[in-house]
Amino acid sequence: MTPRTEPGPPAEPDPDAAATAPLWRAVQAFRLVTLLYAVGQQVASVPHYTDQRLSWVLIALMAVWSGVSAVLLSQWRIQHSPRIRTAVVLGDHVVVIALIFATRLIANYDWYHGHQTLPTTLWAANAVVSAAILWGPLGGVCSGLLIAAAVVTAREQWDLDVWRDATAPVLISVGLALGLAANTARRAQQQLQRAVRLTAAARERERLAREVHDGVLQVLSYIKRRGTEIGGPTAELAQQAGEQEVALRVLISEQGERADVGGPEQDLRPLLTAQATPVVFIATPGDPVPLGHWEARELSAAVAAALANVVQHAGPGAKAYVLLEDTGDELIVSVRDDGPGIAPGRLAEAEGQGRMGVSRSIVGRIAALGGTAQLLFEAHGDSTGEGLGAEWEFRVPRPPRH
Repeated sequence: MTPRTEPGPPAEPDPDAAATAPLWRAVQAFRLVTLLYAVGQQVASVPHYTDQRLSWVLIALMAVWSGVSAVLLSQWRIQHSPRIRTAVVLGDHVVVIALIFATRLIANYDWYHGHQTLPTTLWAANAVVSAAILWGPLGGVCSGLLIAAAVVTAREQWDLDVWRDATAPVLISVGLALGLAANTARRAQQQLQRAVRLTAAARERERLAREVHDGVLQVLSYIKRRGTEIGGPTAELAQQAGEQEVALRVLISEQGERADVGGPEQDLRPLLTAQATPVVFIATPGDPVPLGHWEARELSAAVAAALANVVQHAGPGAKAYVLLEDTGDELIVSVRDDGPGIAPGRLAEAEGQGRMGVSRSIVGRIAALGGTAQLLFEAHGDSTGEGLGAEWEFRVPRPPRH
């Protein structure tokens, strides 16, 4: 008893064939029209043929081939359609060239030397059109040259008359135009598929971001709050949970922006607002703040580093405030907290001890953007600013906008 085999999944349509499917179907209407023209030309020319019976046989073969090729070329969901199309297009050229030279079997020299060959120039153009759609403008031009050379050879017009005949220019122009149209259709299909993939990926990222926000981020926020309340050794756990919460928010935002297809710039605001927490408040302009992808990520990372320092050094319950301003010539980002502040000389001392977090993660990033990062203190109270919180001010120049 032979085991039953389950049918496999249906074959996926070829993306290239899907892009050019409308062209393939449209040109089959052209094939039908040219066939009718060829039959009409046969009726008008048959009295001049020396072998009329053979001419009708050739016309019948041309009609049968036109039907078979039209059906095969207009189908793009069938399995192995690229191979079938290639075979049909090559067969088109063989049939056309064979019919061109068969004209010499049914007519004398005086007739075929001065008139159209048997399949007519219009019907022969079907091979050129098919080659152009399948292989692009180069394939179309080469096909047009091949068919035109076959016509000239069969009619023995290798003299000055060849330059007065419109066959070659017409076939070459058709091949070039349809080839360019096919390439344009392929590029449009690729862009559409890319947009669909990116849209699906963006929706999936949004779904994951919601799940992370409702799950992981909430847990981290709870651990930070409860650890701070309990105090003791748990405070270190709360601090690390707070740092990871900020880092995870930045990561989610950056992952969403890296797949942006809106051009070389992106809106800076989502990168900053993604870092908001119950104790981090973000204020941004109402209008988009476009900035280069790399510049936006670096500026956002500098803000994230400053907020991480607030979590680590400002103490439990400290709040942070981020303000984004766009003056047109530069971006100003202020990161302020209400913690104990930073003692004068503390940053230089930390850098001297080899702790490069601020100098590299904050100052270094802003300097790489051509801007400045300045640590400010409250203007009132103790002149040292200690106990009154600290404020970072990032100023990043904007390139001229055209």
